[in-house]
Amino acid sequence: MSTTTTTPGLYDNRTAFADELIQLARTDDRIVAVCNDSVGSSNLVAFRDEFPDRLINVGIAEQNMVGVGAGLASAGYIPFVCAAGPFLTGRSLEQVKADVAYSQHPVILCGMSPGMAYGELGPTHHSVEDFSWLRALPGLDIVVPADRLQTRQAVQQAVASPRPMYIRVGRHKVPDVSPAGSVLERGHFQTLREGTDVTLIGTGTLVSRAVEAAELLAADGLSVRVLNAAYIAPLDVASIVAAAEETGAIITAEEGNVAGGLGAAVASVVSQLGRDARVPVRILGLTEFAPTGSTDFLLDHFGLTPAHLAAAARDARTNG
Repeated sequence: MSTTTTTPGLYDNRTAFADELIQLARTDDRIVAVCNDSVGSSNLVAFRDEFPDRLINVGIAEQNMVGVGAGLASAGYIPFVCAAGPFLTGRSLEQVKADVAYSQHPVILCGMSPGMAYGELGPTHHSVEDFSWLRALPGLDIVVPADRLQTRQAVQQAVASPRPMYIRVGRHKVPDVSPAGSVLERGHFQTLREGTDVTLIGTGTLVSRAVEAAELLAADGLSVRVLNAAYIAPLDVASIVAAAEETGAIITAEEGNVAGGLGAAVASVVSQLGRDARVPVRILGLTEFAPTGSTDFLLDHFGLTPAHLAAAARDARTNG
């Protein structure tokens, strides 16, 4: 079993989220937090202590929580609505659709501990359907920061230009991958490595693993492009088209269900290209409910490791 969660140099993005939220709230009274009895798991303890009148805990009532967030947004506040990813998206999907996306209320939905970060708590606590559900809602940004810098920048963007937004705030510890001085751009993938033989597109926790896979493939003499899909909506169609036209295959990797997620979005774009521009696509992610085990065990179980990404790339190039 992997031991990545205890390796030095790995970070919980919830810490960066909370630190940035507090820093911005000190100079902007519009910022409020709304949660569902999840002050601790949403890492809002310090925010509550410093701004007791600006944290609204609605209890275990996720539909009401999103509705309260929409009401606050309509009154000119900037609400960060925080809850565990599966409950924020699953229990209150209708409210996200009607009160946030359709009504275009600038609510920042923060899916905490997404993917399989809850490990042994099982599929009821895994947020692996959120991409599929939320991509179907027009007008809702979906942001998946890969590390601390992108997490901070996502919070900054949400305050500077409030809009309906879903931020996947990771709990499973990951390394920093963003180049120094890089900027999170709305609707754009971030290029972490240039290449011409194959493209690896990762999102969230899978970005650092895509970088590691590229190093394995480089040892085989392959030129590997690595893209960080920090924005899944709006989708960076131009980068997908360029990858198809300029490299021989595309591999996607996500800590989520492959039905309707990042890989499905990429495959949809590639399938509509001209015959000469179409390339093999391999989609790595979940296809079934997860067994019981730690997050690292589950990522290994579903083939979301650098070695599996590298193997998928070799297979796509060899077998098409």
